[in-house]
Amino acid sequence: MKIRFTLLLVCLALISNLSAQYKIERVEPPFWWAGMKSTQLQILVYGPAIAELTPSMDYPGIEMEEVVRVQSPNYLFLILKVDPDVQSGSFPIEFKKNGNMEVYYSYTLRERESSSAMRQGFTNADVIYLITPDRFANGDPGNDYIHEYGDTLDRADPLARHGGDLQGIMDHLDYIKDMGFTSIWLNPVVENKMPRTSYHGYATTDFYKVDPRFGTNEDYETLGETCQKTGIKLIMDMIMNHCGSEHWWMKDLPSEDWINFGGEFVVTNHRRTTIQDPYAPPSEKQLFSDGWFVATMPDMNQRNPLLARYLIQNSIWWVEYAHLQGIRHDTHPYPDKDFMADWSCALLKEYPNFNIVGEEWSPNPALIAYWQKGKTNPDGYTSCMPSMFDFPTQMTLVEGLKEDESWNSGFIKMYESLANDFLYADPYNLVIFPDNHDMSRIYTQLEEDFDLFKMGMAYILTMRGIPQIYYGTEILMGNPGTEEHGVIRSDFPGGWKGDQINAFEQSGLSDQQNEAQSFVKNLLLWRQNMDCLHTGDLIHYSPKEGVYVYFRFNDQQMVMVIMNKNETMSELDTDRFKETIDGKTIARDVISRKTYPLDKLNVPARSVLVLELN
Repeated sequence: MKIRFTLLLVCLALISNLSAQYKIERVEPPFWWAGMKSTQLQILVYGPAIAELTPSMDYPGIEMEEVVRVQSPNYLFLILKVDPDVQSGSFPIEFKKNGNMEVYYSYTLRERESSSAMRQGFTNADVIYLITPDRFANGDPGNDYIHEYGDTLDRADPLARHGGDLQGIMDHLDYIKDMGFTSIWLNPVVENKMPRTSYHGYATTDFYKVDPRFGTNEDYETLGETCQKTGIKLIMDMIMNHCGSEHWWMKDLPSEDWINFGGEFVVTNHRRTTIQDPYAPPSEKQLFSDGWFVATMPDMNQRNPLLARYLIQNSIWWVEYAHLQGIRHDTHPYPDKDFMADWSCALLKEYPNFNIVGEEWSPNPALIAYWQKGKTNPDGYTSCMPSMFDFPTQMTLVEGLKEDESWNSGFIKMYESLANDFLYADPYNLVIFPDNHDMSRIYTQLEEDFDLFKMGMAYILTMRGIPQIYYGTEILMGNPGTEEHGVIRSDFPGGWKGDQINAFEQSGLSDQQNEAQSFVKNLLLWRQNMDCLHTGDLIHYSPKEGVYVYFRFNDQQMVMVIMNKNETMSELDTDRFKETIDGKTIARDVISRKTYPLDKLNVPARSVLVLELN
């Protein structure tokens, strides 16, 4: 007994000494799954002087193909070959020096859900609800402020944190579903340990960790599971272009080329056209892609193969872990474009029915079309991006509604914008929207004109593409007199205990806000069963005398949308549309439930009619 006790003390002393000398601080990804289509798995291991050790492992179906050491001695990159038929389970990775084991890590391959690879991404049948988590609802006041994370908690400060979190979103999934939304896109939820303005989430400091002020990784996983059960698709906001200046690796970069311009701040020129411009010099293209947004957002070099694989795996990890059914990619043209093709194709290889939408903020449809899957480009560039945001439709919608009618102003802007759809490989898979988190609220853009607001919302919810609505748009949230982002992203009323107005319960709203909420809800719920609005054909007629008319239809359904900007009622002669109406005689207004004969239509002043024809 005494000998055993002595041996135990010796072992404990050895372990204590070893752990003091070598310590694994990070392993990313922290675990993986058996049965993935990609047979390569790259594991980042980080710890003091870890590169001095030699890793080894023994597990059926897994082979260590390569161990990569980089400039920093505190990193090892393990390149594993994983058999497609490997069994789930855990296995030790041993790290030795001179044949002696110094430290080990137990790595786990989880079992995938049976239908994981075939998950369905968001489609034309969906309507996306965009949420800024910090500003939507505070479900757990206990995580509002965490001292070691800094930044301030102050609901009166538009740039501070306000306390919204994942629990708040889960608490109000019923509201989202009852309104008729079928997908939610959350602004980034991963860690942003930045000293100021961290609430928006776009300066990542840990790619594998949910910011604790929003909740835990497990909370996010639960949100994904709950969304699935509720019939709502979860879309994650991801950033491949940059990280935050307080990201853990910024204090110890793996190599000089991990961050563009050697880690020194050089601002991008923001000239998106350089990517497609046949006359742009290489220096202009490089400055656009490699330049930083701001000093607090270091621009990552996706041409580094280790970083490229890291980012691709991170995206796949979150899809699998959090039960995602979509990704929104931030600032899509800014990262290395060849990497973005590899990234999108890798995701679609793992999940062929998945959907990803990219942000290319441009009024030029040719620039947006360049990135979409199936587009034939003069320079030969191809991508697997299924969807892009349709900024031209948003911009021309506002112009078309606000401008006076003339030969080249007003509704004609919307009409001619749609005529550019020949540029896109798949215009029906574009995401259309009246506003988002980076621009003034649509109600403000339309100068708080309620009639124009209703026209705009009807247009977005009946037009080709996948609609996205920003939280609060349904109750006329605005930002009059300022374009400050913190104000645009104001708190949703009712999301905090003690709020005097509760939009979740229609309490305290003005009559106009109630009408707007009901208007949007009625259209959303009706749209769910209108297949012709999801995949049906589109025909539009050139605007005439302040009236714009278009149709959505398939073999079973037909919808006619009429927008009248005139200050007086317009009598619409339907003979002009008989080739499309094709003998139909009765129209039912979706909003008022009134029926109209189709020989003549009296369209009220400054209104929109959404009509089902039969």
